Amino acid sequence: MQSMSDYYSAVQLRADRWSALREVSKELAQSPQGRSANKLHREAEALLEALAPIESYWAFPGTAAFDHLRRQCDHRNYENLFFSTRRILRALTSGAYRRRSIPLERDDADNEELEDEALLSPEARALTKPYFEVLFVDNVSDQQERWLRSSIQRMRRSEDSFTYEPVIVPSLEDALIAILFNHNIQAVVVRPGVSLKSKNQLPILKRYLNRIGNDEDVEDLKPENYGPELCRLIAKVRPELDAYLVTDRSVEAIAGLDLGLCRRVFYNQEDFLELHLNILRGVQARYKTPFFTALVDYSKQPTGVFHAMPISRGKSISRSHWIQDMGAFYGPNIFLAETSATSGGLDSLLEPHGPIKEAQELAARAFGAKHTFFATNGTSTCNKIVVQALVRPGDIVLVDRDCHKSHHYGMVLAGAQVVYLDSYPLNQYSMYGAVPLREIKRQLLKLKAAGKLNRVRMLLLTNCTFDGIVYNVERFMEECLAIKPDLVFLWDEAWFAFARFGPTYRQRTAMNAAGVLREKLKSPQHAKAYADQQAKLKDAGEEQLLETQLIPPPDARVRIYSTQSTHKTLTSLRQGSMIHVHDQDFKGEVEQAFHEAYMTHTSTSPNYQIIASLDVGRRQVELEGFEFVQRQVEAAMSMRRAISTHPQLKKYFKVLTAGDMIPDQYRESGITSYYDPDQGWNDIWESWASDEFVLDASRVTLAVGGTGWDGDTFKTQILMDKYGIQINKTSRNTVLFMTNIGTTRSSVAYLIEVLVKIAQELDELLDDASKMERLSFDRRVKNLMEKLPPLPDFSRFHDAFRSDQSTPEGDMRSAFFLSYDENNCDYIDLNDTDLDVNSAEFVSASFIIPYPPGFPILVPGQVISTEILAFMRALDVSEIHGYRPDLGLRVFTPEALARQASLPLSQAAE
Repeated sequence: MQSMSDYYSAVQLRADRWSALREVSKELAQSPQGRSANKLHREAEALLEALAPIESYWAFPGTAAFDHLRRQCDHRNYENLFFSTRRILRALTSGAYRRRSIPLERDDADNEELEDEALLSPEARALTKPYFEVLFVDNVSDQQERWLRSSIQRMRRSEDSFTYEPVIVPSLEDALIAILFNHNIQAVVVRPGVSLKSKNQLPILKRYLNRIGNDEDVEDLKPENYGPELCRLIAKVRPELDAYLVTDRSVEAIAGLDLGLCRRVFYNQEDFLELHLNILRGVQARYKTPFFTALVDYSKQPTGVFHAMPISRGKSISRSHWIQDMGAFYGPNIFLAETSATSGGLDSLLEPHGPIKEAQELAARAFGAKHTFFATNGTSTCNKIVVQALVRPGDIVLVDRDCHKSHHYGMVLAGAQVVYLDSYPLNQYSMYGAVPLREIKRQLLKLKAAGKLNRVRMLLLTNCTFDGIVYNVERFMEECLAIKPDLVFLWDEAWFAFARFGPTYRQRTAMNAAGVLREKLKSPQHAKAYADQQAKLKDAGEEQLLETQLIPPPDARVRIYSTQSTHKTLTSLRQGSMIHVHDQDFKGEVEQAFHEAYMTHTSTSPNYQIIASLDVGRRQVELEGFEFVQRQVEAAMSMRRAISTHPQLKKYFKVLTAGDMIPDQYRESGITSYYDPDQGWNDIWESWASDEFVLDASRVTLAVGGTGWDGDTFKTQILMDKYGIQINKTSRNTVLFMTNIGTTRSSVAYLIEVLVKIAQELDELLDDASKMERLSFDRRVKNLMEKLPPLPDFSRFHDAFRSDQSTPEGDMRSAFFLSYDENNCDYIDLNDTDLDVNSAEFVSASFIIPYPPGFPILVPGQVISTEILAFMRALDVSEIHGYRPDLGLRVFTPEALARQASLPLSQAAE
C-alpha cells in the first residue's frame, strides 16, 4: 500500500485505495485458501480501515454499503467482496452513481457488470437529472441520523429538476473538511446540534483545515455560535455553496451575527419540504444559463432568413454539392443556432437588455465582480477596452514591461505616458519573473516627489504571469493606495480565470482582493492602524517608506479591473473572454467612457456560440469549478513528483521549483518546493497567504537544457512532431507544461512515459557516442545551461519623447506614429562589428518582439542599450516580430529625433 505521504490530496488517496482494494479482493476471490490468503486478508482489512474515515464525507457508497463491505471481509466472503468493490469503483470512476442506483448484491442478471457509462451518448447523459450532495451538520445519534435521512428521502418528487443525497457530519471541523474534500457538495444545512472538533485524525484530511487560514480563533466561541460561524467560514472558503442555518435562537439573537452568504435561516422548525425546495431553488439559480437556453430555444423555431448570413439554419451548406463535408463534420445544431438576429428571444452584446445582460450578471456573481462584460475576440481586446475607457492622453500609467503586447499597443492608442516597470530576471532560464513591490513603490514615490502623482492614473500588472508567478494582489494594492489613494488597477488575469474556484488560489485574484480590501477599509481597526502608522512615518524618507508595509487611508478608492481569457483555462470557445469590474467610481465616472470603448473594439457581429459557451462555462465553474480546479492542481503535483523522483529523468530534466523561480527575499514563508523527495508534500497555503510572489502549482516549468536541445527544438521536433504533445511557452532551455480543468491522470501518465522514453534514447545515444560526439553534446548542454546572455532591463525613452528628465515616463504614441513616415526611419545591421551604441544613440522605431520570450524587448522611442544589443545578437530564435533580417533593426534618423525634440509634448502627441 502506497505511503500516505506520497499523496498531495485525499481525493487521489481515495481513488487509489479503492483500486487497491479491488485488486486485493480479486486475488482473494481467485485463491481464498492460498498461502498468501492471510496476508491479503490483512491488506484488505487495512484498506477498509484506511477508507473508513474518508468515506464518512461522501454519500456514495454510503455508510450502510461500506459496513456491508466490512462484513463481507470479516466473513471471508471474498467473491462478494470483489463483486461489490468492483461495482463501487466502476461507479466512482464513471460517475454512474450520479445517474442511477448501484446495487452491490448479485442479482438475477447474475453478476454481469452494468452497462458501461462511457458508452452512453452525450444526448443520453444530458437527459438524466443532475446529481449533487447536501451536507447536513448536526451531532446526532444513529437513530436520529436514520430519521433525518428518511425525512429527506420523503421530500423527493418526480418533478424535481435535480436529485441529491445527504452527507451527515457532527462538527464544524468535519463540515470544513467535507466542503474542501467532497466536490459533490452543493449546499450545506447547519442544524442546532453542531459541535466544534472533529474526531477524525487522518493527517491528509486535517490538512484541509489549514486552508481556512489564520482566521479568528473559534475556540472561544460559545456553542450556540458554532452554526453562524460555520456559515461565515463556508462563505470564505467556498462562496459558491448555498448555506442554510436551522436555529432555535430568536430572530434578534441571529440578526447581529455575520452569517456569510447564508441563503436562508429557518427558525425552530423541521419543515423539510420548505428546506428541500430551497435547496433545489438555490442550485437552479447557479444552473440557469439565460443566453445558452435562449439560443437553444431559438434554434428550434421555424424561421425564414431574409437578412445576412446564408449559413444561418445551414441552408447554404445543405443546398451545396461541394461543401457537404462541413455539415457532416459540425452537425446541424451549430448552424441552426447561427444567426445575426437580436430579437426572437435573443439579445445584443453591444446593448444587452435580455438574456446576455442576465448572463453577464450571473458571471459577475460567480467571479465576485460588481460588473462583468463578455468579449468574443479575446483578452487582447478586453485589455484595450479597459485602457481606453480609463486612460486619457497624457495620463501616466505604470506598466509591467514584460506584459502581453496588447497592453503596449493599448498605451499607444490611449496616448498614455508610460513608465515601464522591470521584473526580476531569471537569467539562468532566460525568463523574467514579476515586478517587485519595492520597484513599484519607488516609481510612485519618485513621481510624487516630482509633483506628478496627480497625473498617475493606472498600475497594470500580469497576474499570473505566463510562467506562473502570482502576485500578492491585496498587499500590492494596499501599499500602492497608501501612496496614491485613487490609483486604478488593471490586473491581466488571462491565465488565471480558474483561480476563483480554488480556495488557496482565490485569495490572490483581483476580484477577491477587491472585496476584502473594500471591507477592510471600512473597519475601525483599519482606521486606527492607519492613524498610528501616519504618526510614525511623519518625517519618513524614501528608504523608510520603501522598507515599511504601508497602510492605505480609510478613504482610499477601490478601483480594480480584471481581464480574463475564459477560453484559456475554463470552458469556452476560442476567444471567449471576460472583463470583471470592482470600481467604486464606475457608475459616476467611467461607465459612459467604458461603453464607448466597448463599442470601439467590439464587433457588431459577435459570435453567439462564443457568448453561449461563456454562459455555460460560468454554470460549470459555479457547480463543479472547485472539483475541476482541484483535479487540475493534483495532476500538476503528480507530474512534479513523478519527474523529481524518477532516477532516469533526473539525469536530463529538472522541474523548476518556487525556489528556482522566486528569489529568497520574495518568499517570506521560506518554502522552496511544493514537493521534496525526502519529506513529501509541503502545504502551499502558508506561502500563498504571506509571500510576495508564489508559483502557480498548475504550471510545471521543465528545464530541458540537459538534453542538448533548446526549448523551441524540444517543443516542436521532439514533443509535437514525434509524440503529439502540444505545449506553447518555451525559453532557451525550458518548456512549460500547463495543466487545466480538462487534464486527466492518463494524460500526465503519457507525458511521463514519453519523457522516460526520451531519456532512454539519450542514454543509448550517449553510450554509443564517440569521444568527439560526447564532447559536442556536453558543449551544447553547457551553452544552454551556463552560457546565457543576461536579460536586459528597459533602458529609457529617448529625450525626444519625454517631457522632462526627472521621471522616466515616455510618449510612446508619438514615437509609434512618427515611424509611419519612412523618411524618419533607417536600419542598422545587428551583425555589424563596428556598430557602437555608446558612441551614437540609436532609438527603436518599432516594437521588437522575439518568441520566446514573447514580449517587446524594444518599443517605439526606446534607446537601444549595449545590453539590449548583446541580447539580440545572442538570440537564436526563429521568430522576431518587428525585425527584418534582410534590412536590420528599424531606428529613427537623427534628423527625425531632432525635429521631434523641438516640438511641445502636446503637439508631438497629435
